[in-house]
Amino acid sequence: MTGTPNDSSTGSSSPVRAQTKISVNDPKIMVNLLGAKDEILRLIERNLDSDVHVRGNEITITGDPAENATAERLFSELIELIDKGETLSVDAVRRTLRMLEENTSERPAEVLTLNILSRRGRTIRPKTLGQKKYVDAIDQNTIVFGIGPAGTGKTYLAMAKAVQALQAKQINRIILTRPAVEAGERLGFLPGTLTEKIDPYLRPLYDALHDMLDPETIPRLMAAGTIEVAPLAYMRGRTLNDAFIILDEAQNTTPEQMKMFLTRLGFGAKIVVTGDVTQVDLPGGTTSGLKIVREILRDVEDVHFSELSSSDVVRHRLVAEIVDAYARFDVSQEQQAAQSVHAVPGRAASGGRTPGHRR
Repeated sequence: MTGTPNDSSTGSSSPVRAQTKISVNDPKIMVNLLGAKDEILRLIERNLDSDVHVRGNEITITGDPAENATAERLFSELIELIDKGETLSVDAVRRTLRMLEENTSERPAEVLTLNILSRRGRTIRPKTLGQKKYVDAIDQNTIVFGIGPAGTGKTYLAMAKAVQALQAKQINRIILTRPAVEAGERLGFLPGTLTEKIDPYLRPLYDALHDMLDPETIPRLMAAGTIEVAPLAYMRGRTLNDAFIILDEAQNTTPEQMKMFLTRLGFGAKIVVTGDVTQVDLPGGTTSGLKIVREILRDVEDVHFSELSSSDVVRHRLVAEIVDAYARFDVSQEQQAAQSVHAVPGRAASGGRTPGHRR
């Protein structure tokens, strides 16, 4: 790739416009860069202030010099992604644009090509800067909390790191657990065998495992105890050594359950706790252990809290917009509630009953 800026301003009073040319010598790279029916090129044009024209193997960028520099950097990152074997997608371009807008020190081409696992031609890797930082934190800390909305890859990436650690013989077993909150953790009252009782709560973990391991090996690994999938209630009283332990849906733990789980940590073990504090299913009035654990452990060394947001959602683009819409709604509801309390001072303090109230 070559870039040649040319000053094409027409007068001192006019905005300075420059021209940069990028030569792409490999036709396959150019085809990938344009996308099917030029969809990637059109996306790039919509998101850049500079004008972009493609002719043959040459990309011409015209506009403000600073905007041209941004456009040139974008094409540089995208070409490097292709060079590293990536097939560009609209989502990958959007994520690259977002990282460049945030002006982060991490290069998009490095973030989007960090391989965690590969199986049958499919590679699991972080797809956003937030996910990359989360994966790095798992490498660097003994206990990591991945907190964020649905679709941010909290559990999926943690499980990929667990399988990677098992394959590298860094640990001897993987333990996956969830609170079976809908059953109140009282599984003995449910009909059927133990497996039949817990399967509905743990099915998402099984589904992720099947993405990362050959399905025929999973029963053998589970029979040998190398992989264990169990409800949180079955962690009590144990010490877990040389294990990679994942607690999923941790927003549905009580403070006592969270303490119980974290103190299962043994030698040579690593813990990842994932959850979404906006989706607590605990009975009314019960405090979520995930909501208060940051305050309790914030000064403890080797414990890290990774915050993921709607910008890290890797499902359909509407999921990120839905997450943001609900967040705005929650804020507005809290503001309305606060205003109503101030509008009727003394009602709560008076001890009186509102009209129509029955004991």
